[in-house]
Amino acid sequence: MKYFSPLLVFILGWALLLASNSLAFIGLTNGLLQLLLFFLVVCIPTWLTSRMSYVDIAWPWGLVLIGIVTLLLNEGNSARVVAVSVAYIFAGGRMGIGALQMWKAGMLKRELPRYEYQKHRWKTAGKTNVTLIMQVEVILQGLANASFLAMPALIIATNSSSSISFLEVLGLSIWLSAFVLESIADNQKLAFLKAMKKEGKRKQVCNIGLWKYSRHPNYFAEWMVWNGLIIASIPSWLALYENESLLIWLLLGCGLLFASRMMYTTLVYYTGAVPAEYYSVQKRPEYKKYQEVTNRFFPGPKKS
Repeated sequence: MKYFSPLLVFILGWALLLASNSLAFIGLTNGLLQLLLFFLVVCIPTWLTSRMSYVDIAWPWGLVLIGIVTLLLNEGNSARVVAVSVAYIFAGGRMGIGALQMWKAGMLKRELPRYEYQKHRWKTAGKTNVTLIMQVEVILQGLANASFLAMPALIIATNSSSSISFLEVLGLSIWLSAFVLESIADNQKLAFLKAMKKEGKRKQVCNIGLWKYSRHPNYFAEWMVWNGLIIASIPSWLALYENESLLIWLLLGCGLLFASRMMYTTLVYYTGAVPAEYYSVQKRPEYKKYQEVTNRFFPGPKKS
């Protein structure tokens, strides 16, 4: 049971969508397509290679899939649906194209550090059946796309009102700003690495641009991308009150909040900052000092 218990919350999240009067069909369609995508792109390659890094291909393209399903199977206002579908397609497509470039360059022939770090966790937790737990982990990612990460899009797609709420404008503005900041942060780090390679310098710490104010500005911006989508979905969630039982309606609201919490935990502790820094401290002599003066996640001025 200790191997399968992490799946439970995501299975319940998907079951919540299936129990909804408004979201059952689109939730079922998206969920089955997500599981098929992960089975073909991650589960089989992971089984054959004993590497989980293929998640980095399937997860973002799963977001694109959510956007496409939302666009094709919606019952809501077209402008609202197009906006949220484009948000998912753009966010997933940017990361998905980057993942395919990594795969083409042969970077997935070795396990990415964040997934290698998981094996340390499993060993500490006494999970010795690595083959099984890897399959559970990658299925968990697919179930996340089938459940909580799909909720903002699917809920927004039910809203047929032609009037646009302030919260929708605010949420999509936050999404756009965060999407731009994430792209800037990634490009700044890429430019820094290229410059260091050109100068023949190795194991340097990127502390330029946005990286002066956060050790992981790209992760923070990714979290804010999801917070923007969740804020934008609040008016549509409120409108669902008339079509859902009180229990389902309340649980869907909790699901939206859980999506923010889940992404924060993932980006800081699960596959984000903590695993990255575990290896950065070992590889980069100056990284310890960088940790002492720079915030880990939330941007802010340098510490004295």
